[in-house]
Amino acid sequence: MDSAGVIAACIQAASRDMGLPVPSREEASHIIGLGLRQALETLFPDLPEDKHQPLADHYRRHFLGQDAEIPLFEGARELIVDLRDQGHLLAVATGKARRGLDRAFEHTGLKPLFHASRTADETFSKPHPAMIEELLDELMIAPERALMIGDTTHDLEMARNAGIASLAAGYGAHPPEGLTEHGALVVCHSFAELAAWLRDNA
Repeated sequence: MDSAGVIAACIQAASRDMGLPVPSREEASHIIGLGLRQALETLFPDLPEDKHQPLADHYRRHFLGQDAEIPLFEGARELIVDLRDQGHLLAVATGKARRGLDRAFEHTGLKPLFHASRTADETFSKPHPAMIEELLDELMIAPERALMIGDTTHDLEMARNAGIASLAAGYGAHPPEGLTEHGALVVCHSFAELAAWLRDNA
């Protein structure tokens, strides 16, 4: 989903609501992929504990007001169907909470196409390898047969920590130049480029 801009704007709006310094688009985008609590603690390390939940609540209010309108990248649905039909096992490892992922599945209708998923409120947040390790166990996939596709350094580091290959989506939350040092097989600069790579190599 093409959600990075919406997420960053909601983080900025929540910060403004709380009277906190408003992070830049780059700063707000950098914490995308982490669990919400870890993300906000990273962004505001000196924020008192009693302010964490109100900040998270403000973020959720802004995000839930528009998440149903976030589009899929053009061609994403078709690619996922193709991969599923070719026999690939597909899973989601996300910094969202389960409730948030379920909403995304509902809005997009993609849930039947995925075989498993893990969220940040069910296990350790990225870049800890637990999400991937649990998915590999559930789907009975050897690490050398798995590929993580991610658009943040947190995704790519999680893949490296789990000992699996990764593919970087350089058109998402983190700029492509920041993804090159994290062990991805290749950095794709558009969704069309990523889809072509998968169709040629998966």
